[in-house]
Amino acid sequence: MSRRRIGFWYRFAAVLCKPPLVVLLKRDWRGMEHIPADGGFITAVNHNSHVDPFAYAHYQYNTGRVPRFLAKSGLFKKGFVGAAMRGTGQIPVYRESTDALSAFRAAIDAVERGECVAFYPEGTLTRDPDGWPMTAKTGAARVALQTKCPVVPVAQWGCNELLPPYSKKPQLFPRKTHHVLAGPPVDLSRFYDKEMTADLLREATEVIMAAVTRQLEEIRGEKAPATPYDARRERIEQRRRTRVQTGQETAQADADAGMDVGADADAPRLAAGASPAGTEEESGT
Repeated sequence: MSRRRIGFWYRFAAVLCKPPLVVLLKRDWRGMEHIPADGGFITAVNHNSHVDPFAYAHYQYNTGRVPRFLAKSGLFKKGFVGAAMRGTGQIPVYRESTDALSAFRAAIDAVERGECVAFYPEGTLTRDPDGWPMTAKTGAARVALQTKCPVVPVAQWGCNELLPPYSKKPQLFPRKTHHVLAGPPVDLSRFYDKEMTADLLREATEVIMAAVTRQLEEIRGEKAPATPYDARRERIEQRRRTRVQTGQETAQADADAGMDVGADADAPRLAAGASPAGTEEESGT
């Protein structure tokens, strides 16, 4: 199947976005040969800065295969941004609604039309303290197994140095380098034609994310943690620590209150010159 033409809106967005990206970021872009020349496919990309969707789109735009991102539905509603999102063929995600599955269906349709759908499998900016990919959601694996399309693992690094995760203050100087490394498609053939259970989707997702992480290890020249950061597990653990801490504080407050009650009970006796209750002098021993 032939590739879809880039179109007016994507070219217009490129005219607006490329100049500031070129000024702000140097480029170390590798692996473009792994981006398929024709046919539908998926890229699975790590996410560590609010800037990196623009920088990564610049990378892939230069391959001639523009990405269709999954993005929050609110961005599509009105104004210039909404028109640009619709015009460039991005895919709205309706979270926690009856339309929640529409993004999945739209992603499949896009792949089957011969387009590229770019997934951030982590679903949000990484929360790993050192910027490594986290455990991921299963959407990319689900689309890949449904369509049997190529899944290209892509790692990027550098936008997080320009604008760190969850920061609003860019670090403009010295000029940062945007590193991108795309790898060969992930082999998911052993998962084909099987029932898409939750376990199977998780296993396929782990294979995809392991490939993305290997690409990032090559960029950074260091090894990632053996176990990816799990944001859900960390939230559960944080709630447990909070409950334990709250329980300890409550127990300490009860103990302090008990000490205060005991002191108040002895106060009249001490005022009268008697020994505190329970001492040897009062008990006659």
